[in-house]
Amino acid sequence: MARSRFVGDKGLTARMTLVMFLLGGLFVGLIAILIAILPPTWAPFIGVIGLGLVWFQWYQSDTVAMKAMGAREVSREQAPELHDMIERLCALADMPKPRVGIADTDLPNAFATGRSPNRSVVVVTTGILRRLDAEELEGVLAHELSHVAHRDVLVMTVASSAGIIAAMLSRGAQWGAIFGGGRRESNGAPTWVVVLVISLVTYVVSFLLLKLLSRYRELSADRAGAYLTMKPHALASALQKITGEMNQIPDRDLRASQAMNAFFIAPAVRGVSLRTLTSTHPTLEQRLEQLARIQAELGRPT
Repeated sequence: MARSRFVGDKGLTARMTLVMFLLGGLFVGLIAILIAILPPTWAPFIGVIGLGLVWFQWYQSDTVAMKAMGAREVSREQAPELHDMIERLCALADMPKPRVGIADTDLPNAFATGRSPNRSVVVVTTGILRRLDAEELEGVLAHELSHVAHRDVLVMTVASSAGIIAAMLSRGAQWGAIFGGGRRESNGAPTWVVVLVISLVTYVVSFLLLKLLSRYRELSADRAGAYLTMKPHALASALQKITGEMNQIPDRDLRASQAMNAFFIAPAVRGVSLRTLTSTHPTLEQRLEQLARIQAELGRPT
């Protein structure tokens, strides 16, 4: 965890370590199998592409995420109140101040990304700025800053590389030609079929691991942000507003933003409760129950 006064979470650290270990092994296994079954001339290309994608995901994560949302970095002159609020929270948490960004969309949301606390950015949408009051916005920003302090944004970004490569290989294997067309393995199965099966298995496993980590890290960020501001009720109110207002956003805008769901404070989907295995976030009920417990704890006399 980065040096800060955010509440630590050993459970989150253990889960991030386990996910990185499992996905790292999955990634290495995928590359090794592909090198073994494909023509020898493919080996260096597979290795370079795999390592290159991981490096790109790590190095350019903030740039890619901001472009995906059409966000722009803003100076203090352009958004003085937003900068002041983030500076106060960073001083309270004893952590470096990240860059500040705004995305021009009515979608009420926020996210943090970056390869390190010193190379991070916190982005809010114009939609969330219009809908939340100062205390609610502070709660959202504290939640996002805790992601930076916990370094779980970096883990989520790098860990997604195995799934991205698997998805790319699956799509390519469906055409067959780029993997040798009719070339067959000793068991008689065409090479492209073997690649397709391996890629699909890799994608499904990485997908489920990332979703499980994503749900836990959101609860961890809610908890850390609430303890930092000492106002869990404000974050609870913000989550209810954001989730409720999501029902008013056009389907086209929701679909355009869903690739960023794992990084948003609330998923860009309709409905206040998500209970499926593939959800990127815990249910709203779970989040509100946790914040209510923290509120009760903070209200008890010491």
